[in-house]
Amino acid sequence: MRKSNDKVNHLEKNPEEGVLDLIHTVMHQYRSQQYQVLRDGPHDVTHMESKVLGYFGHHPGATQSDLARKTGRDKAQLARLIKGLRDRGLLAGEADETDRRNTRLTLSDAGQSIQRALQQQARRLNTKAVQGMQPEEQRELLALLNRLKNNLDA
Repeated sequence: MRKSNDKVNHLEKNPEEGVLDLIHTVMHQYRSQQYQVLRDGPHDVTHMESKVLGYFGHHPGATQSDLARKTGRDKAQLARLIKGLRDRGLLAGEADETDRRNTRLTLSDAGQSIQRALQQQARRLNTKAVQGMQPEEQRELLALLNRLKNNLDA
């Protein structure tokens, strides 16, 4: 059974007021479909856990402190996430040779498998999302979204 989109927060009379609501809805759909592949498999991974796995997948041997600096997240929250991922065998840790107080983290084989599944699903969803759009339309959409981001950054 297909879920219907929530239309309560979409303002059709004043489109600029509904732009971010629509972007939020699209991202919700994306995340829901992205993580469905994991929910149907042996590992149930949350969005934040996938972000942590992604970070260590791109930065093998980084530390929890490196992740905290990069994300600005609370160190205690990250410690709980990392502990849970290590307990489930998705992250592996090794003491830093120069400072034994630090642990260098890498993806385990299971963590790498999850990361690959997420990347494959992301590619499928990106293709699905722009289905029927011409390359020029895709470039225009990216330009408009970057403009929104830059407006909010200012």
